[in-house]
Amino acid sequence: MIELIKKLTQAYGPSGRESEVQKLILEELSDHIDGYKFDAVGNLLVWKQGSSGKKILFDAHVDEIGLVVTNITDKGFLRVDAVGGVVPHTFVGHRVRFPNAVGIVYVEGETEEERKKNWSNLTLDNMFVDIGAKSYEEAKSKVPIGSFGVYDSYFYKMGDHLVSKAMDDRIGCAIVVEVFKRLGSCPNTIIGSFSVQEEVGLVGASVAAYTVVPDVCVAVDVTDSADYPKAFKRHSMALGKGPAIKVKDRASVSNRQIVEKLVELAEANRIPYQMEVLTFGGTNAAVLQRTRAGIPSATVSIPTRYVHSPSETVCLSDVENAVELLIQYTMKGV
Repeated sequence: MIELIKKLTQAYGPSGRESEVQKLILEELSDHIDGYKFDAVGNLLVWKQGSSGKKILFDAHVDEIGLVVTNITDKGFLRVDAVGGVVPHTFVGHRVRFPNAVGIVYVEGETEEERKKNWSNLTLDNMFVDIGAKSYEEAKSKVPIGSFGVYDSYFYKMGDHLVSKAMDDRIGCAIVVEVFKRLGSCPNTIIGSFSVQEEVGLVGASVAAYTVVPDVCVAVDVTDSADYPKAFKRHSMALGKGPAIKVKDRASVSNRQIVEKLVELAEANRIPYQMEVLTFGGTNAAVLQRTRAGIPSATVSIPTRYVHSPSETVCLSDVENAVELLIQYTMKGV
């Protein structure tokens, strides 16, 4: 599974430009699904047919945060805006990858004192990207206005910890892919939704379940981890304690029956798990539950350190246990 995670996290896929990741997912699933389709907004939907008449949808978003080019200076430097929940400090000094170039993000300042001042008051207005171009024309030929860039960081295994850009939410994609790969016959129809543009407003998931009309939806995403120095003190989630079964976040409250069933299955099968109450943020469950006349929805999360940075960090055992928990839910969840 490590190679799958590496492949998906290293792929290029900012919000609205997710096709490379979806192509890799389809290649992985070619022998493990009964069919697939792309809907009008670009979500990839795959399925494995069951006989019970019941349908379970697992959703993981394929997009990642990034930057978009808004202007180019006469000397060929790029000005950018955020794609999703970007924290400017996490980009400074790092490389960013565009489809046809790699650039270095840095902060303005003619003197060290000015740079320090701009760093203290850092915004995208006093940052730039250097792609090695010497003029506006050269930069435009490589990275025209409207180009999207993502962190140019590599995958690394650090003991039981896996480090990469885009764990949010390629780790969810990898889990859903692995569930399909490991499933034999299943009484329920299982639908995988690899949805687009979550980072810019839960766009894809707001329509992903509309045509397939599942009985229940489970979003698979990352969540905060509070097990490092000065972490958020009201959170209990930690790496290595199992997947987190979400009770609520700022965007939604998980369906109580799904939460209780996930807990029951985890305990019956001795799968480590932890309960999640997230005091900010949200997942695609918030819009999945509002689809049509309403669909019972919940979230299973992977605790993650340094979310929206070039080095998002998860624990492999949490990922493996999430796969096992969702397989159990496919068999006995509805």
